[in-house]
Amino acid sequence: MAGFVVGWLYLRFGQHVEAGNNLLIDEIHDPKKIVPLRMAPLVLGGTVISHLFGASVGREGTAVQMGGALADQFTHIFKLRHEDRRIILMAGISAGFASVFGTPLAGAVFGLEVLAIGRLRYDALLACLVAAIVADQVGLLWGVHHTHYVIAAIPAVSVWGFIAMVIAGAVFGLAGKLFAEATHALAAQFKNRIAYAPLRPLLGGIVVATAAWYLGADRYIGLGIPTIVEAFQKPLPAYDFAAKMAFTVGSLGAGFKGGEVTPLFYIGATLGNALAPLLNMPFSLLAGVGFVAVFAGAANTPIASTLMALELFGAEVGVYAAVACVVSYLFSGHSGIYRSQRVGHAKHRHAPEGMKLGELPAYRLAQLKRSETDRTDQP
Repeated sequence: MAGFVVGWLYLRFGQHVEAGNNLLIDEIHDPKKIVPLRMAPLVLGGTVISHLFGASVGREGTAVQMGGALADQFTHIFKLRHEDRRIILMAGISAGFASVFGTPLAGAVFGLEVLAIGRLRYDALLACLVAAIVADQVGLLWGVHHTHYVIAAIPAVSVWGFIAMVIAGAVFGLAGKLFAEATHALAAQFKNRIAYAPLRPLLGGIVVATAAWYLGADRYIGLGIPTIVEAFQKPLPAYDFAAKMAFTVGSLGAGFKGGEVTPLFYIGATLGNALAPLLNMPFSLLAGVGFVAVFAGAANTPIASTLMALELFGAEVGVYAAVACVVSYLFSGHSGIYRSQRVGHAKHRHAPEGMKLGELPAYRLAQLKRSETDRTDQP
């Protein structure tokens, strides 16, 4: 019922802001109209309701959308040009990300890196950095406390340690790719089969609630912070990451509001915990590396993710986190949780510069059909 209420509110008042983070990315690349202020209260209320009633969603998307929507209102006040509006939107994204996780450096770079694969916009670097630092400090002055994660043992860098991070990074990247593509596919199925939007989270909520109730799966709903903390402290069941992925894909795909990042932290930390004995590495180290690396692959933000590792776990983890994040980024391919993200510089296979990630599957299919037609036409 909570999902139905959120779905109805967005249908009635928020159809222009339902795209969420993707709307902000589109407006930065192709400015058209001011992001409605109603995005902030709608996504805040929708996320709080989703958390309160047990949906497996995060909070990053909420903070980023609030930051972007509030920042864009200055366009009215100061009558900003398109170029200045892009910068202030990016600063709003950085502020939201930094304040919700307590990572100002990662937040600043996230606002630059999330827009396009393989390309950063340095013209907004100062604005994003200042906004992220101020947002984080305001949160701390307000009394916000962020969860503290501790990696108990960080061994010296070695040949095997490097190889282990490459292997783990590949697995993390594939996990991020699976999460992103499964979420988009389920959301598309819901939209194709259920025309009335509020019914989607209603039916999805029934499935999620039933599964949580009969399977005793409380640890896989909500934010899941206690389980993330446990992943740094002791070995956990090897299936935790898969169960969390299933509950999160079901919640987001059905239309519940919230972010993807905290569930990705959960998936990464528990997957790293499960990989640790296989790779003969400390489980707290792989939990921390997985925490940031799955996100790096799913969001295509390896630099911001590496900086997040440094801010959360300390400089000693830097080499391990950097290797895993970069490999994860490469192995996730041209997929991601943000379908409006552009291709700035393709990772490996050719992809047209400036194309949205959400448009790539249709482009690949058209290419395949064209090549088949060419082969058929040949004598």
